[in-house]
Amino acid sequence: MNKGKIWVILTGILVISLVLASCSSSTTPLISTTTSPSSTATTPSSTTTNSITTTTPIATVTTSAAVTVTTSSTGNWWDSLGIPQYGGTFIVRDSSDPIFWDPNQGTTSPTLIFANMDSLFGTMWAKDPAVQNYKLGYWDETFISGDLANSWEFTSPGVLTIHVRQGIYWPNVPPVNGREFTAADVVFHFDRACGLGDGYTAPANMVYYSGDAFLTTIKSATATDNWTVVMTFSTQNPEYILENIEAPGCDSTIEDPEAVQAYTTSSNPDITNWHNSIGIGPFLVTDFVDTSSVTYTKNPTYWAVDERHPQNKLPYINTVKVLVIPNLPTAEAAMRAGKIDLMDLVPAADAAGMNQTNPSIIGIATPIPNGLTIDPRVDKAPYSDIRVREALQMAVNLQQIASQYFGGGTDPSPLPLTSNYMTGWGFPYSTWPASLQAEYAYNPTQAKALLAAAGFANGFNTDLVADSTAPYLDLLQILQSEFASVGVNMSITLMGHSQFSAYVVTGHMEDALDYRNSGSLAVQSYPIRELMKFCTGGASNDEMIADPKIDGWYAQALNATSVDQVKQILHDEDQYIAQQHYLISLVDPNNFYLYQPWLNGYSGQSGAVCGTAGPLMAFEYWSRFWITPH
Repeated sequence: MNKGKIWVILTGILVISLVLASCSSSTTPLISTTTSPSSTATTPSSTTTNSITTTTPIATVTTSAAVTVTTSSTGNWWDSLGIPQYGGTFIVRDSSDPIFWDPNQGTTSPTLIFANMDSLFGTMWAKDPAVQNYKLGYWDETFISGDLANSWEFTSPGVLTIHVRQGIYWPNVPPVNGREFTAADVVFHFDRACGLGDGYTAPANMVYYSGDAFLTTIKSATATDNWTVVMTFSTQNPEYILENIEAPGCDSTIEDPEAVQAYTTSSNPDITNWHNSIGIGPFLVTDFVDTSSVTYTKNPTYWAVDERHPQNKLPYINTVKVLVIPNLPTAEAAMRAGKIDLMDLVPAADAAGMNQTNPSIIGIATPIPNGLTIDPRVDKAPYSDIRVREALQMAVNLQQIASQYFGGGTDPSPLPLTSNYMTGWGFPYSTWPASLQAEYAYNPTQAKALLAAAGFANGFNTDLVADSTAPYLDLLQILQSEFASVGVNMSITLMGHSQFSAYVVTGHMEDALDYRNSGSLAVQSYPIRELMKFCTGGASNDEMIADPKIDGWYAQALNATSVDQVKQILHDEDQYIAQQHYLISLVDPNNFYLYQPWLNGYSGQSGAVCGTAGPLMAFEYWSRFWITPH
């Protein structure tokens, strides 16, 4: 499986540029991975297809300080990051308030922050970012590391054996009281999620959340001894199993069974009180002020070490404070004042302004993992008519949006389902036939003709509901004007993130169009998960598509026996979705991640900043960052 190349196109007017911190089983396995917390980086292969282009940083990170924990150069890429230091407080901005504290609830609600919970899997932290592109939302199996899992292998088709790491202890707080972590804890998590045992007979919210059928394919999870979990699946597709179980998120994040048993009931099955949220991660939740902040403090019994400096116990940072600041300008003001160390989802124009006022703040340009789209209800008139959907697409001037609204730093091509950065996957725009490209070209005259043919010669009125925390909301006013030019008068209603999630994501919306915080196209997502997005009943299926061909492709992918088969299926579905105009495609712009020069170890890692669904890799990344005196 090949990683996609990421080509960051920076605008000529931007001074901010991309920063890269010169940062056994007894059975013969079918696929196996073994990891060690003290493993060292390997020499990158000269044939790798995963690359990052870097430019001169706008600020130099200084790492000199009196207190150090390592003293010698190793000759590795991470030497340029400086010497890690213990202590300090790390402050990160979140745009929405945490409202649940339990991976069992899934990610429908904002924001579960996994700083206090470890996952079975992580990433190869010691891999050179010039080889492993940390900024992609999709990582393939060759760059996955074990966290609570020490190693894993398919011992037969559809049977995954996981060897959990020994010598790990839960925090010394009631009711778990510092006991040792075992395979039984992993089994409890999956039994609870999938209704497979431990008193659980029905799937949890996290299964119903997404229409993602992965958890429903888990048929059993059994501890054969204290350190071994054997999982059986209804599918034998290793690509499907690994890309789901290894992906960041709730599926493999392990909660404390004793806390669940003590603080939940059959009528209230999820932990909703932060006091009762107990994980095995690098930090402990020590304070929560609703709509204001979350405070984490260092877990003194945390088990992990820094792979790049294996003599160093983690975490480096003493305290993490998450500030809940929904308003972007307010967050940017706090960033300017040095009150925030790291924030994401900053538009290019705002990042350029930050560079003018605070040139020491470092910016990293990263194409957003979810492309911008307008999502029509294709099950309702007028959008059930493909001519109407195609007409609205032709009313959108993508070239002008890319050059003027985004300042020339964005590819003006319409979005395929799968990102062009994921080389070897999907149906990239450059391969579209000319006839299909013409259907996505700006052509208001043809748009009016299509509307007339569909019975709307005089246009029509429509409405759009938008997530108020979504980026580029003023772009909707441009679209409003462009739609009006072909006779479609669109009203716009903004909703708070939680309200939007309840109204749209759960499928109860009545509006004709919607605009999500993250877009419906998970263009840097895991391939089979992408195929699931537009299946009948899928949680990201805002368009309410019910298409037997799409459902069939997903079923075929689940039963595929090779990666090449999955690639062909994804290509075919990508092409079909483009031909059907199921989405009104916009573009995939760069967001900027901003951080202060005293934050070390950060280099644009996907899942390390809050966004709107929580930093899914907080347990791994935050524990390896450090703060220098400032």
